[in-house]
Amino acid sequence: MPLITVNLIENVFTTEEKVEMIKKLTDAMVAIEGEAMRPVTWVKIEEVPEGQWGIAGNAMTAAMVHELQKGQAA
Repeated sequence: MPLITVNLIENVFTTEEKVEMIKKLTDAMVAIEGEAMRPVTWVKIEEVPEGQWGIAGNAMTAAMVHELQKGQAA
C-alpha cells in the first residue's frame, strides 16, 4: 500500500493544481505497480508555511517560487 508524501510551500499551487498532482502521482504508481493498486495508493500533500522552507540558505516564499516558475532568478 504505497503512500506518497509531497511537501510544498503553501500559497504556491492552487487547489486544482494539487488535485492534478494527486491524480498524476497515483497514475505514475499504478503504471509501476499495476491497476489493482489504485484503490490503496495514497497521496498526501503537506504544505509548509512560507519562509519556513530554505533553499541554498534562503528562506523561500511563494512569490520567490512563482518567479522561479517563470524562469526568473529568485
